[in-house]
Amino acid sequence: MRATALSLTIGIAILGAAAGGATLGCGGSSPAPAKDPALAAAPARSRVVSWDLLAREPVANSAEVRHILIGWRDLAEAYNGGIDERAAARSQAEAEVVVEAVLAKLKGGATFESLMAEYSEDGGSAATGRSYQASPDAQLVLEFRQLSLRLSPGEYGVCQSNFGFHVITRVQ
Repeated sequence: MRATALSLTIGIAILGAAAGGATLGCGGSSPAPAKDPALAAAPARSRVVSWDLLAREPVANSAEVRHILIGWRDLAEAYNGGIDERAAARSQAEAEVVVEAVLAKLKGGATFESLMAEYSEDGGSAATGRSYQASPDAQLVLEFRQLSLRLSPGEYGVCQSNFGFHVITRVQ
């Protein structure tokens, strides 16, 4: 009987781990929360992110999109030393102000391509106006793919990744 109980306990622990859940530790309680507040704190919800668009269902399985990347100094590690000078000099709050300015110019009739050239810190597309093909398995950050597939052609929105804010418009 003792072997059966041990097997059952191990089986539950394995199932919990396989399901991605937390398994019980010594003493029958969940593991303690992280001591470092920076690790335990949930990221703040930015006012510039298009939460309404991200909450809706995808409208496409593939989308051609363009984006304007706006970063900030706390993200320098994600760039492996290649962070744009503008991003290196600003805080996240200052990046939000830049995103709001971009959105205001879009609403005022500015072309996305002209704003890409002026504001984007993505060296791969800022100067060229290059578009990206987004799909569920594309080699793009998750947040970028999620927003891209929820946009209708001509629509734009904002998401946040470990590279900064992405103002994205769907081309097709």
